[in-house]
Amino acid sequence: MTRSANETELGRKRRARRIGRVLTETHPDAHCELDHSNPLELAVATILSAQCTDKKVNEVTPKLFARYPSAVDYAGADRTELEELIRPTGFYRNKTDSLIKLGRALVERYDGQVPGRLTELVTLPGIGRKTANVILGNAFDVPGITVDTHFQRLVGRWGLTTETDPVKIEHAVGALYERRDWTMLSHRIIFHGRRVCHARKPACGACTLTKLCPAYGTGPTDPALAVKLLKGPRARDLAVAAGVDPDLVPPAAVAAEVP
Repeated sequence: MTRSANETELGRKRRARRIGRVLTETHPDAHCELDHSNPLELAVATILSAQCTDKKVNEVTPKLFARYPSAVDYAGADRTELEELIRPTGFYRNKTDSLIKLGRALVERYDGQVPGRLTELVTLPGIGRKTANVILGNAFDVPGITVDTHFQRLVGRWGLTTETDPVKIEHAVGALYERRDWTMLSHRIIFHGRRVCHARKPACGACTLTKLCPAYGTGPTDPALAVKLLKGPRARDLAVAAGVDPDLVPPAAVAAEVP
């Protein structure tokens, strides 16, 4: 049953929890899609991910991480060299500036280590609240909600909050779920937004949340049409989860790059 205008707070919380359980079944592979092996690498990758796909960032970071393994290395980086390495991610001059300033701040204030507290992370160059929650949840195992464009779009469509400010969205959605679930919930919602519930044309007819979503019908409801909108290597699995014939999934959907 979708959300009605007179849905109670308890009803919304129960529906939110059901959405969370369905997403757990739908996206068992959900994870942070930025490759990293330590907090510094994740901080750098998140800065590079602004206005850039995770796939492109992951193509750039192996050489970058090998060349600059520590905060000291970023602090003393040659600007021209660093710009060339990260140029494919776009806005490379601004990002280079952020990385050098981040390295200097870490060296000067935290002995070269990325701090594991939100209040400290958000004071660092290039690190906003969204980025800080990504770092906390994935590098320090501290629960956090990552309100990116996909997350904001989906929780709005689901009627979980009417807030539009990212911080208010974070708090409103956080109140509906157990704190321990925040990080993985964020991953699953973002996965769903990238693979199923697209901004312009969501795959409503091939979605596992049709009975829980008040925005059902925003995209095509005919399964034969909706299934073509699924994206990623698990597109056929997503079709099966939604009760749609996986043979209807075109090869292009499986091969499609996840935004």
